[in-house]
Amino acid sequence: MILDETKILKVSPDLSGDGDIEKLQFAAEIIRKGGLVAFPTETVYGLGANALDEKAVKSIFTAKGRAQDNPLIVHVADSKDIDNYAFAEGNEKADILKSQMPAPLTIILPKRDVIPLTVTAGLDNVALRVPQNIIARKLIELSGLPISAPSANLSGKPSPTKAWHVIADMTGRADVIIDGGDCAVGLESTVVSLCYDVPRLLRPGGFTYERLCEVLGKVDISDAVLEQLKEGQRPESPGMKYKHYAPDVSVVLVKGNAQKVRTFIIEKYKSENCGIICFDEDIDQRSSRILNMGSRNNEDEYAEKMFDALRLTDTVEGIDTVYAVLPETTDGISLAIYNRMLRAAAFNIIEL
Repeated sequence: MILDETKILKVSPDLSGDGDIEKLQFAAEIIRKGGLVAFPTETVYGLGANALDEKAVKSIFTAKGRAQDNPLIVHVADSKDIDNYAFAEGNEKADILKSQMPAPLTIILPKRDVIPLTVTAGLDNVALRVPQNIIARKLIELSGLPISAPSANLSGKPSPTKAWHVIADMTGRADVIIDGGDCAVGLESTVVSLCYDVPRLLRPGGFTYERLCEVLGKVDISDAVLEQLKEGQRPESPGMKYKHYAPDVSVVLVKGNAQKVRTFIIEKYKSENCGIICFDEDIDQRSSRILNMGSRNNEDEYAEKMFDALRLTDTVEGIDTVYAVLPETTDGISLAIYNRMLRAAAFNIIEL
């Protein structure tokens, strides 16, 4: 930190409030001076530093308690800026995905030397994205710099989608926390690598696999999306670690036919002092131990609520286990839900 204490700045989501731009100018100056600023995006809150300042980037890892082998994403204000930090010229796939930005989408390309290896965890490729969130883009624009930003949480904990999540984790660690309201998507960006002959999905998100295929054609899915990294395999993207996004309580995933799932969790709720993360249709009773994720017909709501629900399990007194119901398929946003929940549960899953 370069400030004596964390400064919390509340701004309106559309930057229409009095003094909003001045607050972002202050935060941008902190970025330029080598400090840390937590800011909202459409996906989750990020913990940002000047991506060209190796010392500032290292302070991100220290603040989060993050392993140095876990690469960071570089955020830029406009897709044309991607060419300043990565080799994208003549890459038709890159041009197609740049045309889709701003979006909850990250592309990986060979990096230029201006990007320190600290950002990429020693890899020769860099992950870049243009956030949809107007606060994030304005902060980047005002700083005049690319901003490296992983999620603004303590490493391994559920990602922050609300300002209070960030305040709980990053007070005393970040110089500035920008409170810009709740994140709309609720899951980190989709990460696709363009460093292979066929584009490869490394982390699913709000920009779905199906949409990627629509714009790119064939897209491979990394084995690490729904499986553990192999022994000695280096993560190419954030979010590929074995355990991630985890609350303090133990998470057990429940997958299967809706009726079987309903019977199972009702029995667990009655017989154990456990928490339940489930769809509205799964259980009629309401209590502090039941965290509802919306209807089975609206998995976007599940995605938006997921990290908040995982955090809230640690506030429920007396429980040490939470049973979390998974969607029945991995279509659309459900692939991203599976990916995050598998890591939150350290791949502890009951298939009915």
